[in-house]
Amino acid sequence: MSVPQLSDEQRGEEILAVFDTAFGELLAADPAAFRVKFRKMAASAFAFYRGTACLFYHDLDADRRGGPFLDERTSRVWIHGDLHAENFGTYMDSNGRLVFNVNDFDEAYVGPFTWDLKRFAASIALVGYAKALSDEQITELVTVYAAAYRERIHALATGAKSDEVPPFTLDTAQGPLLDALRDARSLTRFELLDSMTEIRDFERRFAPGGGSIELDAATRYKVLAAFDGYLETLPESSLARPDSYRVKDVVGRRGIGIGSAGLPSYNILLEGNSDALENDVVIYIKQAQTPAVSRHVTDQAIRGYFQHEGHRTVISQRALQAHADPWLGWTELDGAGQLVAEVSPYAVDLDWGDIDDPEEIAQVVADLGRATATMHAAADDQSGESLVPFSTERAIDAAIAADEEGFAPLLVDFAHAYGARARGDHQIFVDLFRNGRIPGL
Repeated sequence: MSVPQLSDEQRGEEILAVFDTAFGELLAADPAAFRVKFRKMAASAFAFYRGTACLFYHDLDADRRGGPFLDERTSRVWIHGDLHAENFGTYMDSNGRLVFNVNDFDEAYVGPFTWDLKRFAASIALVGYAKALSDEQITELVTVYAAAYRERIHALATGAKSDEVPPFTLDTAQGPLLDALRDARSLTRFELLDSMTEIRDFERRFAPGGGSIELDAATRYKVLAAFDGYLETLPESSLARPDSYRVKDVVGRRGIGIGSAGLPSYNILLEGNSDALENDVVIYIKQAQTPAVSRHVTDQAIRGYFQHEGHRTVISQRALQAHADPWLGWTELDGAGQLVAEVSPYAVDLDWGDIDDPEEIAQVVADLGRATATMHAAADDQSGESLVPFSTERAIDAAIAADEEGFAPLLVDFAHAYGARARGDHQIFVDLFRNGRIPGL
């Protein structure tokens, strides 16, 4: 990628302008949440990169005019939008099977498939740098990722049977992916409920404190009305027992994570699939955000396809994730689109803390390349959505086949260049933040 030569002061002004566009309204509404978010981003270059998808897409200027491997079809596929090394983990699919795959679809949209690959490649450069790997070792990791992605896309495009490209499960995963699945399997619904709720008058209710906010009657009414609207968006297969949707309790929460600062959210406690208290279910309603990618995709047919950001998030996740969470749906609250899903007891994120051996890192990166390809292939004419009416894996396979030799080097060059830029941007950001230069804080 070409990097314009800006002074630190000029780049700092550019970063502030991008932040104002992406975060301005939310920051003004909840400065305290953004102080927490920005402190987390200040901790490392990778944490900064995680929180700045808006800056990443602002910088991908050349790709908006086309680019290698991009044509009319490969520029218009379902993409994750924030694919980095830590956005992978476990979930329980609608068949009751624990799966390791891509997670967190808040930024998902329709755009060039290479944007996902570049965002991941740069994140591996940052992970590798933090683990003191050499540039040659980082090059090898990105090459391994590109090769695994290429191999899996080709297998899917040429009609490989599903048992030849199985998902990562307790039976098929290995190494740190298997560790995450085993950790998830050891978790229980009871432990989750015990951490969030208490028994009062022989009934389960949300426990006070711990970030929960008691709601007034008017707000509670609005949330319950939004919940009723959400039920209409669930797939028919989810509606197994109508009385399992009896609401027991509702509380408010305030998002303070790196990705959700300032976004209001609510937790709803529901009667489970039996009268036993340990079967109760917690779902969350969270205001969906404008994805960073959408500011740089000008196709009005894409923008007009979605009712609101909650609808966009859910439709994108259902397209990208085979057998998605059966509780996944959308609704509206105070005129804003909302994402609704279960607070899963079985969610375990990939932990890079103890993955230090270069060979083990390479094995993990290869698996994540395969997972990325499987995700891109799931989201096509078979997904039930008309926005991408062609086989994405065949389109991507053909585009890469036209320049096999150039595919991995494209990602390698980008990873090194943008990894270095992100490290420099992190230092500029820390200085802006600590010196009170971010407006509104």
